[in-house]
Amino acid sequence: MNTIDLFSGCGGMSAGFQNAGFSILKAYEIWEPAIQTYKLNFEHPVVKQDISNVKEVLTDLKKMDVDMVIGGPPCQDFSHAGKRIEGTQADLTMAYAQIIRNIKPKWFVMENVDRAQKSLAYSRARSYFKEANYGLTEIVLDASKCGVPQKRRRFFCIGKLEENDRFLESDLLSKLSFKPTTVRDFLGDEIKVEHYYRHPRNYNRRGVFSIDEPAPTIRGVNRPIPKGYPGHPKDTAPITEKVRPLTTLERARLQTFPKNFKWPATSKTTLEQMIGNAVPVKLAEFIGQTIKAYEKSEGKNNEPNYIKPISVF
Repeated sequence: MNTIDLFSGCGGMSAGFQNAGFSILKAYEIWEPAIQTYKLNFEHPVVKQDISNVKEVLTDLKKMDVDMVIGGPPCQDFSHAGKRIEGTQADLTMAYAQIIRNIKPKWFVMENVDRAQKSLAYSRARSYFKEANYGLTEIVLDASKCGVPQKRRRFFCIGKLEENDRFLESDLLSKLSFKPTTVRDFLGDEIKVEHYYRHPRNYNRRGVFSIDEPAPTIRGVNRPIPKGYPGHPKDTAPITEKVRPLTTLERARLQTFPKNFKWPATSKTTLEQMIGNAVPVKLAEFIGQTIKAYEKSEGKNNEPNYIKPISVF
């Protein structure tokens, strides 16, 4: 399927869908460091574009034969780390919905943090999707059940023209792993520590994790161990010289970027932000593979088998 990636970032979602067999025609992104990273890793074009300029985006998209639109509007206004007040970033969710409503691709996939599902912006966007005659599968997935060594809960709205709501739900649920993917499962001998430090948002939370569990959500910052870290009862090991923060590249691997993914010569802060903002490649690939299988089966399994399982832990 011919696919467009809106809000592509450095390419996590594009890479996952490309791995699943989709043909990415073009990507759109506003942040220059992410654009430069994207260019290093993909042959198709990426353009610098403010997606809020819907008219300009539509003019470009209508020149192409688009079957699928993927993308995750920026989530700062919805994230657990933010102030949880909807603002200008939430407007980009509406821009995404307007683009979908106007070009009406056969499929779209919109990704965001789990709490975005309860936002006013999403409620309005959803009404646009329904007015355009999309069936919607709305689900929160734990990335660690989708091949990603990370406890990262993300909301997906997957739309298909002239389809029943919840059409893909049972397919997604049936493909989830029973066992969460651990850091050791994914990295094996690549990781040279048994326990590592991830700075907590406050000291009521632990900071030391084992590689025999999924990593906590990879954020856009990576701080050193502070001298005043008091420890936590749930830390998997005490702070010693054998415990350290993960490196930037290790964190990229936990986002399931491949070993050969190229990162530009830029500041560590910029790299960490790009990596933390990305959609994990294997999570996007999981969604893409499920859509591919559904298309191949011609929707034979479109009746949901569950009453309301939209949040999967």
